[in-house]
Amino acid sequence: MGFAFICKSDYHAVLSMSIDMNGNGRYNQSVKIHFLPKTKPGRWSIWLILGFILFYAVFFVFVAAGQRGGDTFFSNLYLTVPVVIAALSGISAFFVGIIGVIKDRERSILVYLTTIFGFCILLFCLAEIVFPH
Repeated sequence: MGFAFICKSDYHAVLSMSIDMNGNGRYNQSVKIHFLPKTKPGRWSIWLILGFILFYAVFFVFVAAGQRGGDTFFSNLYLTVPVVIAALSGISAFFVGIIGVIKDRERSILVYLTTIFGFCILLFCLAEIVFPH
């Protein structure tokens, strides 16, 4: 299976890629890679990662306003709730992005970026649970 990257002047597609499915040197299947998502899971993935950024910013606003943590994770709910919602939003963005890429064949650059970012959030959360400090 070979790839040929062909840049076209298509308004909607950022990159057009042809795939050699038969292995005979002829590129018979065209795949367009877009910047913005075209499927519902792709759009949800973008909104969820924006929710992660929003709630993480809310957390930092509370910290800047003088809120401090306590002895346990749930000691100060002003800090706990935005962090938990942000983490759930980031992890959800990963899984929804994976569903969009695999099931609905989403080929958007933003969905790939949000999926990678959501995977990093998932790894960070798992590391905090497995190796607490």
